Amino acid sequence: MTGARDSVRQGGRVPAVIVVSSHVVRGSVGNRVSVFALETMGYPVWAVPTIILPWHPGHGRANRIVPAAGDFAALMHDVENAPWLGEVGAVLSGYLGDATQADAIASLVKAVKRRNPDAIYLCDPIMGDRDGLYVPQAVAAAQRDRLMPIADIATPNRYELAWMGGAELDSLDSIASIAAFAAKAGPRTMLVTSAPGDAPRSIANLLLTPEETYMAEHPAIENPLSGTGDVLAALFLAWLLGGAAPSEALRKAAAAVYEVVTSAAGRGADELMLETDVASFTQPGDVVTLRRLARVV
Repeated sequence: MTGARDSVRQGGRVPAVIVVSSHVVRGSVGNRVSVFALETMGYPVWAVPTIILPWHPGHGRANRIVPAAGDFAALMHDVENAPWLGEVGAVLSGYLGDATQADAIASLVKAVKRRNPDAIYLCDPIMGDRDGLYVPQAVAAAQRDRLMPIADIATPNRYELAWMGGAELDSLDSIASIAAFAAKAGPRTMLVTSAPGDAPRSIANLLLTPEETYMAEHPAIENPLSGTGDVLAALFLAWLLGGAAPSEALRKAAAAVYEVVTSAAGRGADELMLETDVASFTQPGDVVTLRRLARVV
């Protein structure tokens, strides 16, 4: 990567990123993915767990620890008042363990932006997939109503965007229309994953910014492993912080995700193997098709 490491060589301070999401003991989802990806790209990370699980729920039911609402809010209040808060250049939020956590995250974002008006808040509203919501509706509503409106960037998948927009999104045009509408009242930049591609058996990531709309397309992967959205959000943010244009950040992040998913699937792994495929983060290949689309009004 050029941005973060070049800043160090030039004597500048690399911005820290606060990541607020789930933590698993085994596996590559949530904070385990986001922290690894961002630190690999050269960024110091402050990690806040919203819930602790032994593994992600796709592997079966298990005990979980959700911080008490008061304890979580108190911890976040301490982070807001940390003497090093000025080091923070971005906040990334993901999976919530409880709906009340949204208020504490919103307060933290406000505090970070008071210290650094240029700081970026990326909301990855993790709540569901093609089978519907896999979090309580109150949690999904907190993502939609409390965090999405204050985000600079949002990275919902197609099904999460459909739930938040109250519409079936079965085409690229419908996804772009809903995302553009949502961006008027919330995140100025929307990166929608799991969109249908133009080519047969392909999948796309759709990026809408105030200036342009891009689609990054690659072959669909059967039964993809969990954690891909966490990787994409973290890498997209990392490349942006490093100075990449949004379209280039999309291309690199999408290519990296495709490479690590196909590599893990080829080994028959039940989790992403980021430690093995780390080179894809910093030097992704030319494996996605990127094209600019007509701007959606």
